[in-house]
Amino acid sequence: MNQKKILFVITRGDLLGGAQVHVKDLARAAQQDGYQCLVACGQKGIFTDLLENQQTPWVALPALQRSINPLLDIKAIIQLIRIIRKEKPTLVSCHTAKAGLVGRIAAFLCGVPSIFTAHGWQFAEGISLVQKIFVLSTEYICARLCKKIIVVSEYDYQLARDYHVVPATKMKIIHNGMPDTLPPEKFTEFSQGKGPSSINKGPEDTRPIELVMIARFQEQKDHPTLFKALADLQDLPWHLTLIGDGPRMAWAQQEVQRLGFADRVTFTGQQKSVTEFLRQADLYLLISHWEGFPRSILEAMREGLPVIASDVGGSREAVVHGETGFLVPRGDVTRLTMNLRELLENPELRYRMGKAGRKRFVQHFTFEHMYQQTKIIWEKT
Repeated sequence: MNQKKILFVITRGDLLGGAQVHVKDLARAAQQDGYQCLVACGQKGIFTDLLENQQTPWVALPALQRSINPLLDIKAIIQLIRIIRKEKPTLVSCHTAKAGLVGRIAAFLCGVPSIFTAHGWQFAEGISLVQKIFVLSTEYICARLCKKIIVVSEYDYQLARDYHVVPATKMKIIHNGMPDTLPPEKFTEFSQGKGPSSINKGPEDTRPIELVMIARFQEQKDHPTLFKALADLQDLPWHLTLIGDGPRMAWAQQEVQRLGFADRVTFTGQQKSVTEFLRQADLYLLISHWEGFPRSILEAMREGLPVIASDVGGSREAVVHGETGFLVPRGDVTRLTMNLRELLENPELRYRMGKAGRKRFVQHFTFEHMYQQTKIIWEKT
């Protein structure tokens, strides 16, 4: 039995974003490897349900929340200190911005080593100046409290260096990775020149081209730019599935109604699994204002889908422009419309880009590669 006990700290348990999936997968693999694992998060929900399903223990931190609240944040630190003293972890692994703040302070005060995984800096391009100043100030302090910081993209590594907020020697780049769930028969289809794309449609198949985007309806994601582009493409047969929830979801539903294509858009809300949605799709979209290193792009590449993404954060480290999809300048409706039209009208190009994306996923972004790199840090900390 591995003697290391890891306490993962993440802000929210009531949603299933990339950071939550990352922690869930790491904890499962670590337990199989003999580590003891415990997850601390703000509240019960879809994420904690999945932890229970894989028999990963978790504990609530009621005061831990995403918004800035000094009194609650201090209370969350106190709650976490109590958990650390009771559970006696040998390592605290912090994920998401607020958990990174609370977790590193609590671990430092308890004399327990900690690491922080930055799933995209909150001082990236596209984030408000006030938020940047606050995050830079707190990160400069917290970076000195932990042993190592994992950044999930070269973009985030360089951004931290440009702002002189984290010593280069303290950072380690480990790109996100995820388990390969493509069934064996799909491997056969790829080898035979087939694939998930609508290139295989017969002349009698008039179904629309299926587009999908996985993103919460919040400031970070740029649904307005996507909707403007689609408004100019109503002469083509397409259907859009939007997976996720969030505070701006009602606005999005009203906007597609106003633009006249509400009958072409399906809002699924939050989903525990997106795999089947991706396997029914022809094209993946991630239109946003800023990103770290988006896991949803890797999920799409894993399923052999071409990707159109905003050229922000680490997206360019996954998507090879013109080869596995297209990168669009942030907020550029004209370019997005042009690239969308090109892929909507060309099934051969969709298939070729999707197949190239699948190959790139296998070569660079598997879970096993990410996990082994992460485990080295755990063992050295």
